[in-house]
Amino acid sequence: MAVPKRKTSHSRKMKRRSSVWKLAAPTNLVKCPQCGEYNLAYRVCKECGYYKGVEVVSVDND
Repeated sequence: MAVPKRKTSHSRKMKRRSSVWKLAAPTNLVKCPQCGEYNLAYRVCKECGYYKGVEVVSVDND
């Protein structure tokens, strides 16, 4: 069984794990044709409630 000869330092361990925890930003953001806000593609706009030119959800903007 392989056993490490020396203890792995905290900085070396965290350097190795640093790329694992990074989150990628969504790349499929598109402008809503109704209001111009950015939202995810193929989803109802959270600002105006429209999808493909049809109001799907009524949004109460205060």
